[in-house]
Amino acid sequence: MAAMEQQTVLQFAPSSSTTLSAKVHPLVIFNICDCYVRRPDQAERVIGTLLGSVLPDGTVDIRNSYAVPHNESSEQVALDIDYHHNLLLSHQKVNPKEVIVGWYSTGLGVTGGSALIHDFYSREVPSPIHLTVDTGFSNGEGTIKAYVSVNLSLGDRPLAAQFQEVPLDLRMVEAERIGFDVLKTTMVDKIPSDLEGMEISMQRLLALIDDVYKYVDDVVEGHTAPDNNIGRFISDTVASLPKLSPPVFDKLVNDNVQDHLLLLYLSSITRTQLSLAEKLNTAAQIL
Repeated sequence: MAAMEQQTVLQFAPSSSTTLSAKVHPLVIFNICDCYVRRPDQAERVIGTLLGSVLPDGTVDIRNSYAVPHNESSEQVALDIDYHHNLLLSHQKVNPKEVIVGWYSTGLGVTGGSALIHDFYSREVPSPIHLTVDTGFSNGEGTIKAYVSVNLSLGDRPLAAQFQEVPLDLRMVEAERIGFDVLKTTMVDKIPSDLEGMEISMQRLLALIDDVYKYVDDVVEGHTAPDNNIGRFISDTVASLPKLSPPVFDKLVNDNVQDHLLLLYLSSITRTQLSLAEKLNTAAQIL
């Protein structure tokens, strides 16, 4: 492990002049939370490497991650660099297009040790992204933020590390969003079933359609200035819909629902059969 002394850090809110942005896939968030649950008892937080690529428009696309063992005290931070490099080689054998784009840590905001860890990743890749995931739910939910760092110095003397928050886009499909909504809340009565998840998705879809209707009406009536990009996006979305008559559409929906219910029924029968076989096996061993 390599030990590093802590230094002063400064944290700033997003600025309108920031051109860099990041996009993170939900798999990364789930992986970070899993690593936090499995952390050693004495560890207050977990850190790790972010993998992905830089898109042509400059957006950092974060698609994967892995934890890196470390020891942290009030005065210094020690990283297992050999473990980091070995795991990176293993990941790149599976997907060579994924490269280091930054690092992550659990907790709200940055700490004194964050500047030292960021300095290490700055030697691995230029301008790394620092992703923070608040697994302690300090603000009532799991806050996720991304930062870039700039070293502040006076002549040759380093003064502090400035962490500037950058825009972060968390995109996911509906199935992933339902799981993420459950994950980021502090208390969940129960995990929604497939049908409940479908109902939530349909309600969100209807709300989005209402927003689109309102925007189009406001543009037509002159209350809102038209945006060509939004107009083309709406046009492409409408054109991508299959042209089906209402009876055909209703039949497709009903067939899909029946197939889904059949799968639920078969899985329930399988669970019941396995449970019954286990009980019979246990009773046979006792007798």
